[in-house]
Amino acid sequence: MNTVFDLSQDRLGVWQLRLDGELHSGVTVVRAFPIGAPHEAVSVLSAEGHELLWIEAPLSLPEGQQQAVNNALQAREFMPEIQRVDGVSSFTTPSIWSVQTNRGFTQFVLRGEEDIRRLSGQTLIVADEHGVQFLIRNLPALDRHSRKLLDRFL
Repeated sequence: MNTVFDLSQDRLGVWQLRLDGELHSGVTVVRAFPIGAPHEAVSVLSAEGHELLWIEAPLSLPEGQQQAVNNALQAREFMPEIQRVDGVSSFTTPSIWSVQTNRGFTQFVLRGEEDIRRLSGQTLIVADEHGVQFLIRNLPALDRHSRKLLDRFL
């Protein structure tokens, strides 16, 4: 990619993009494939939702631009990844789940089995009672105890 751009925050924390000499304020950076290919293409959208910039390989950007893109993505995204299921209060729903995520320990309420969605043979999304979505990227890679607990709900 040879496009020269500058992605930064203004003093109020609003993301802005300078592209071809024009400043676009209130931009949003989104992953094209957030679950299937999270480190690949991203898009920078205008405040109106129109694509301003397509970045095919964000990992190939210079360090400063790469850091700005990552910071903008982190400010927008919140999908903790479950790494271990410590316990479940009951095998009937609603139930309280105690889990270790990539962001630390948490507990949440699972309202019903329909709140566990299988995206592929090894990828699941678990939604809590508040709509927060937790990702299980690689079900077979979880420890035996976690898989056993999850099997009761799948």
